[in-house]
Formats: sequence, structure tokens, C-alpha cells
Amino acid sequence: MTDRRGASVSEYEAPLFLAWQLTNRCTARCLHCCEESGPDKAWKAELSREEALSLARQAVKLSIPYAAFGGGEPLGVPHVWEIFDILHAGGTRLKIETNGLLIDDAAAERLSGYAEPCVQISLDGASPAVHESVRPGGDFRGVLCAVDALVRRGIKPELVFVPTRRNLADAPAVYQAAVRMGARAFVTGPMMRLGRAAEEYELLAPSAEEWFLCVSALKALHQKLGEPIALSIYPWDIAEECRVRLQSPQAMMLVVPDGKVKLLNALPFACADLREQSLKEAWQAYRKAWKHPAVAEFIARIPKDLSLLKHANETWPPESWSERAA
Repeated sequence: MTDRRGASVSEYEAPLFLAWQLTNRCTARCLHCCEESGPDKAWKAELSREEALSLARQAVKLSIPYAAFGGGEPLGVPHVWEIFDILHAGGTRLKIETNGLLIDDAAAERLSGYAEPCVQISLDGASPAVHESVRPGGDFRGVLCAVDALVRRGIKPELVFVPTRRNLADAPAVYQAAVRMGARAFVTGPMMRLGRAAEEYELLAPSAEEWFLCVSALKALHQKLGEPIALSIYPWDIAEECRVRLQSPQAMMLVVPDGKVKLLNALPFACADLREQSLKEAWQAYRKAWKHPAVAEFIARIPKDLSLLKHANETWPPESWSERAA
């Protein structure tokens, strides 16, 4: 395996992390969804089975250590297990971000055959009423069953909680549920002003003070209980994340459902097309793209013009960047 150690992303010969959105289709239509996913929201030209399996084989050939699958609901893609099998056989570790509703005993058993998979399951309330009000089309009891199926097979999932004004008060109780059910981590962070979440952001997002008090309560509870599981709280809002990533890009490649490669979920810049370029070629384009002046100018404008984030789920080709970002 090639040594990829280096001080900056430009020194890595391949991504350390492949973030792959297999589909934008999902059984739920969550109010806070960054991707505007839903039952009828699959992209028109999502990668075919053959294209997806080819990409998985390329990832193995490049010895990419980690691959994370999101969407939409990745487990709803018919060929997802074939992708997982290829990556697992090639030594790539798996992370699956899911609503949990397709994890029955058979799926949990299959996941247990992979090398310590990281499974993140969304739980946005301590009761069916709260969870399902934030996640229309969701199923609170289905989440609990999925967690139980995994834990019984030695897989400790991470529970992900997105704070909104509808569920913020439930955060401590959901943390306690995560401890009680045998999760290995409780993951949260500020609601991101992207996709569907941006449509009614002012009505849905907690204030800065409300979020601060919630974080303080979670940290106090974590300490009071003796830190039984990991408490992971994302530190930045989306504008700050863009600024930080510009200064220090991650050795990560984001692939959206149609095979385009983007710099970041919040940014519309698509630097490569995996239908036309190899994964290795796309990586070179990714490293170069972060230095494009249009990217820096766009990111600098976001704090003063949050309407720019409405473009987050678009995919601008490189030849249009200077004009469209102006």
C-alpha cells in the first residue's frame, strides 16, 4: 500500500475517505434534510449498477481506507450489498448513514460479516410523536428495532440527532436512550442551512442561545453518567465549515448520485464526472479545484449572503465556475 502520509491534501495520492451518496431517494421527507431527499427525489441519472460496481473496484485499486454511504437512503439501492462486498473484500472499511428502517435481522446479520462497520442511525426524538414530526415518513419503533438487531450481533451503532425547535428538548433523553440501547456514540451538531432545512430555517432552527444551552446540558449529562459512550458534537455551522475546509481541504472525495465529484455538500462546485473520468483522475481534479479563485470568492461571500447556500445541491461544471460564482 502506497504511503500517503503528508501535511496537506495535495500530498495524498488518493482519498483517505470516499463519501458516496448512492441515491437521493429516501422513504422519509425529513424537515432538516440537507439533500432534499424523499420517496420521489431520486436524481434522473443516478449511477447504474455497473457504473457503481466499477467505482467500487476503482476505490479498492486505489487502496482507499474508508468509504461512507449516505443519500437519500443508501440501503434502499438494490446493488448496495454488492458494493459493500467489493469494498470489504478489498480492505476498505465501511460507514453507513441510514434511517435504520431497512435494517432487519437479515441485514444486521450481513453487516456483522464486515470488519467493524460504522453504522449511523438517525433518532430525532425520544418518542414516536417527536421523532416522526421531524421526520415525516419515519418510524420511531423501526429505529429501535434496527438498533436492537445490530447490538445483538455485536455492532454498536452511532445515534445521530439533528436539533430543531421541535425536538431540542428531547436531546438529553435521546442521549440516555443511546446509552441504554448500547450505542457507541451520540452524534449531533447545529442544524445546517442546506437543502430542505434551508426552506424554513428561521422557523425550524434553534437560536444560538438555545443550541448553547442544549450542548451544555448534554455535556453535563455525559459527565454525570460517567461518560458511558462517546459524545460527538460538531463544532461549526455551514459557513464556518466552508471557511475551514478552504484553508485545509480534507483528503475526502464526495460523490453525488449521478457520479459527479463535489468539493463539499454545501458548495455547488463539481470538479469531475466519474462517468467520464477515472477515480484517480477525479482526485487530481479535486485537489486542484480547491485552489480555484471562484471557490475562495464564493466561500468568502457566504457569511454576508446566506442565499448562496440555495445552490448547495447543484453541480456546476468547472467551465462555468467563474461566471456563476461572480
